[in-house]
Order: sequence, then C-alpha cells, then structure tokens
Amino acid sequence: MDKITLRQQLIEERLNMPDRLARADLLQRVMRIWLFDRPDTVIGAYWPIKGEFDPLPVLHRWKEDGELLDEPQPRRIGLPVVDKAHKTLSFHAWYPGCPMEEDAYGIPKPKDTEVVVPTLLFVPCVGYGPGGFRLGYGGGFYDRTLATLQPKPVTAGLGFTHGFLPDLMPEAHDMPLDALLNDNGVVWPMS
Repeated sequence: MDKITLRQQLIEERLNMPDRLARADLLQRVMRIWLFDRPDTVIGAYWPIKGEFDPLPVLHRWKEDGELLDEPQPRRIGLPVVDKAHKTLSFHAWYPGCPMEEDAYGIPKPKDTEVVVPTLLFVPCVGYGPGGFRLGYGGGFYDRTLATLQPKPVTAGLGFTHGFLPDLMPEAHDMPLDALLNDNGVVWPMS
C-alpha cells in the first residue's frame, strides 16, 4: 500500500475509533509516568489535529507540578510554528489561554510569544514502526527540523496502538525517534 493511501486509512481509523477517549486517557497516564523523572524544563509538543492524541493537558499538569515543586527553572511548553521558506518548525511558548492564530495550514499556533528551544519534543504519529520510525503527514517538517536543530532534543512519538505498522520501511531522510509511546505503554525503546 502506498503511503498516501496508508495515511488516509490510518487517519480515518483514528477518527472512527469508538474507544478513542479511553485510549487517550491511557496514553495520558503513560505520558505522565514517562515524564516523571525527566530533567527537561522546555518541552515541545503539537496542537492535535485529525483525531491525534492531545498531549497538552498532560504537559500543562507537568508545568504546574514544576511550579508546585518551586523548581529554580520554570517549566515551559512550546508549540510549532511553520517556517514556510525553509519548511521547518520553530517552537513558541504556549500556555492555556495564550493568544493563538491559525498558521498557513489552518492549525492554531501561539501568537506573538517568544521562541523556546525544547530539550524534549513530542511528535505526533499517524503511524509508526520498528526502530522508532514514524509515518507523518508527508510534509517532512519534523525530519527537516530535527536534522538541523542544535542541540538535538530527545524525541518521543505519540500515537495509538492501531497505528503500529510492522512493515514500515524508513526512507533515507527519515529521522528515528528516541521513544514511542502509545496507549499500551512505551513501544520504543523496549528497555
């Protein structure tokens, strides 16, 4: 099956999962546990579209936990802003209630907030396969961004179990993720 058809099929399946909310709750729990001892103070994420898992409630709670612990460095959350000329992403500070505007693709992005540099980046997965490779929407934004971002952040893909593709073959430009989390737990790495 070609990747365009595969993407459409997986998105349609995701949108029609009768238990998507229950699976999202499970993935939130996996994400909270996975984040528990991480040293990161700036995490990049995404605004969910097309039935994607929404990481923002977990990250807002993570940010609030840091405030309760009175950590010396405040925790920050960044959302992607598209650079159309270079087809890459930068991350701008986000918090609940911050001003938002739509980007060129109709996806909400923070409006007039400062650029942040994440040390951990949560990446949405339409699908994912062995070795930490993901199937995205085909624009290559994350791969191009990760190829140039310095220092390179730890990357963790987020998706539902239905998106696992055992035969997914990466292309030369595909950047493997450091971890994959789904509603069953940590898929990659297995250690």
